Amino acid sequence: MDKLSVVLITRNEQANIERCLKSILPIADEIIVVDSGSTDATQYICSKYSVRWHSCEWKGFGEQKNYANSLATYDYVFSIDADEELSTQLCKSIRAAKVEGFSGIYSMNRLARYANRWIRHCGWYPDTKIRIWNRHIGSWHGYVHEQLQFNSTQQERMLQGDLLHYSYSNIADHIARANTYTSLVAQQYFERGKRTNPLKMIFAALFGFVRDYIFRQGFRDGIQGLIICSIAAFSTFLKYAKLWELQRNQ
Repeated sequence: MDKLSVVLITRNEQANIERCLKSILPIADEIIVVDSGSTDATQYICSKYSVRWHSCEWKGFGEQKNYANSLATYDYVFSIDADEELSTQLCKSIRAAKVEGFSGIYSMNRLARYANRWIRHCGWYPDTKIRIWNRHIGSWHGYVHEQLQFNSTQQERMLQGDLLHYSYSNIADHIARANTYTSLVAQQYFERGKRTNPLKMIFAALFGFVRDYIFRQGFRDGIQGLIICSIAAFSTFLKYAKLWELQRNQ
């Protein structure tokens, strides 16, 4: 059976980390947690699960995850977030891949839970993610909304089962994180020379809402779907509004 290193980055994840750790125990040959200054019980909870704990100042999502991968003992790594959990079927699929022997890269569908409902529309599902690969042939890129890049062509294998994502604790948390992310994205856009105007703010937000709520059938997710699509549209508006503010203050 091939060995697998499971890697996580954390900061104040006491509400999620134990659920995540319990789910990965059947497939992990080691668990590496890189923490960026938690002040809650995250470290104490991790200490109960034979975790290799490392502290590291925040470098941005991509670099933080790359650092975590560099600490792995084994070639193949599984990158999981603290607010995620393996479904029973996905756990079985990963164990089967270990028995067969890892080859190429492995992707899985991610299913998000929002306000006590699993969201299957709004553009949120299947949300396919590559999460298992040989750490020597791929790395993360991007300060926010990081993406995996590989240095050679790899065969992608789809694993059965869902990666369960407990996305936001409540609506206030959703809005707060949207505010943070839109600031980061607006700054990135500005540094790359991207510009905007009031018409783009309005039409980009309207287009996003119609796409997600109508064409991606967000209405089928009930009131939760309406909330998700509305916040997503407002986040688009906010992103460009913040970019406009940076332009004005230049």
